[in-house]
Amino acid sequence: MSDNSSNQMWGGRFAAGPDAIMEAINASIGFDKRLAAQDIAGSRAHAAMLAATGIISDSDAEAIREGLLTVLSEIEGGTFEFSTALEDIHMNVEARLKEVIGEPAGRLHTGRSRNDQVATDFRLWVRDQVDAAESGLLALIRALLVQAEAGADWVMPGFTHLQTAQPVTWGHHMMAYVEMFGRDLSRMRDARARMNESPLGAAALAGTGFPIDRHMTAQALGFDRPMANSLDAVSDRDFALEFLGAASICAMHLSRFAEELVIWSSAQFRFVTLSDRFSTGSSIMPQKKNPDAAELIRAKIGRIFGANVALMMVMKGLPLAYSKDMQEDKEQVFDAADNLMLALAAMEGMVRDMSGNRAQLEAAAASGFSTATDLADWLVRETGLPFRDAHHVTGALVALAEKKGCDLPDLSLSDMQAVNAKITEGIFDVLTVHKSVASRTSYGGTAPEQVRKQVARWKEILA
Repeated sequence: MSDNSSNQMWGGRFAAGPDAIMEAINASIGFDKRLAAQDIAGSRAHAAMLAATGIISDSDAEAIREGLLTVLSEIEGGTFEFSTALEDIHMNVEARLKEVIGEPAGRLHTGRSRNDQVATDFRLWVRDQVDAAESGLLALIRALLVQAEAGADWVMPGFTHLQTAQPVTWGHHMMAYVEMFGRDLSRMRDARARMNESPLGAAALAGTGFPIDRHMTAQALGFDRPMANSLDAVSDRDFALEFLGAASICAMHLSRFAEELVIWSSAQFRFVTLSDRFSTGSSIMPQKKNPDAAELIRAKIGRIFGANVALMMVMKGLPLAYSKDMQEDKEQVFDAADNLMLALAAMEGMVRDMSGNRAQLEAAAASGFSTATDLADWLVRETGLPFRDAHHVTGALVALAEKKGCDLPDLSLSDMQAVNAKITEGIFDVLTVHKSVASRTSYGGTAPEQVRKQVARWKEILA
């Protein structure tokens, strides 16, 4: 690379051009070309403002506008030639703009810096990803609501420690994930509200002496307002960190659900049947149907959480305002966003396609002494035993059932009365799994009527 090609960008500051290593470490065009649409949108808004405030002529602004549209069409059409020597998307666009329209291109950068330019571009890009995540979450929540409503009264085992705990309903289990992804939706919306301020016009770090109108460019780009401090505007990456934080929690929720689908679709559980569209076969075992999509979703948390930690490490020691370290803010965010959107789409497809195996779910719900708590509660209500004593009696009955090789409902009344004489025939009314779930009518409980109320509440929220 010649000195002249280097000095085209930097004027007379450097006597010699950077060598190949410096060019490679300094260039970001290999990844920040993804910001092309946002970069051109920001430049169009800036040019229109420069004309409106009389800083450049209307004719120059019109030439810039038309030229930027030409550059955008070239990029979108795949004919644009990106140059590593020009470092980044901003200089690549500006250089091509000069080739297209000539001298007016040199006036576009009046009153701004690459520092506020990249901060604006990146913020616009992350905002777009937040909007995409919101759409993905809404689609997933709606798919879960369909499953919840269809299985509002299907009985299945509820687990703690992955041990059978109490019967719950399929609808209740689906609605637990609706609540989790609903919080993810809320976090994305919160992050969007905070990030929706414009850095454009902060210039390098101190603002500018040109009579720019930052409110005009903020409004043109869909921001609520300009950022109030120019130092903060060019050095802030909280918006990206908030997105990664929300994405990490969301990916964790996706991973938990994916883990359950892996377990539930196994031959040992057979709780669900996953569609062929989201499963694969084995290369040597013809009986296998592997939940690969769920397993890959489960793995995405590693990449997304890793991106979050990586950007935290990039930002943690930076003094104000801009440092070149901040060029390392994008690749991780790009990767995390790509993988989050893919995981959301895959999970939504799996949920829409999967079939709960109702008979198997009910059979599993009735095993493992799942109504033991109902028995203890009955003893408290009907015999007046303190709960701790009722817990002890129930434990003795569970031990007796284990010894006999049966479940609690299969014990005879005389067996039960041998443990506690106050037990009556009425005990058998609470030992079925359907009676158990129907009795859990407290707000947020698993009773089918409560599940249907929560489904209706969420439908109203989404409407």
